[in-house]
Amino acid sequence: MINSTSSSNQAARPEPTVSPPPKTILKGPGTDHFSAANSTALRAALGSQPEVRPEVVARGRALAADPAYPSPAIVRQISQQILNSPDLTQGGA
Repeated sequence: MINSTSSSNQAARPEPTVSPPPKTILKGPGTDHFSAANSTALRAALGSQPEVRPEVVARGRALAADPAYPSPAIVRQISQQILNSPDLTQGGA
């Protein structure tokens, strides 16, 4: 026989329920919407930027010529982050 551990003359208290967080709905391919106003604003913003920024090109050339760039510590940190990241091709998110 199983003995009850609670008194039968007390009203049962309902267990609090925890509602799950709302799900984020991700839009898949083909769910984008076109907005002519956004397109026009984007074209205007892009048109106001120079095609080539000489200071950025110079910085890139200097970094490419530097044999110590990126530093071994940075390479180690990035490689560790890659190793620790989930393999999304395996279905494990």
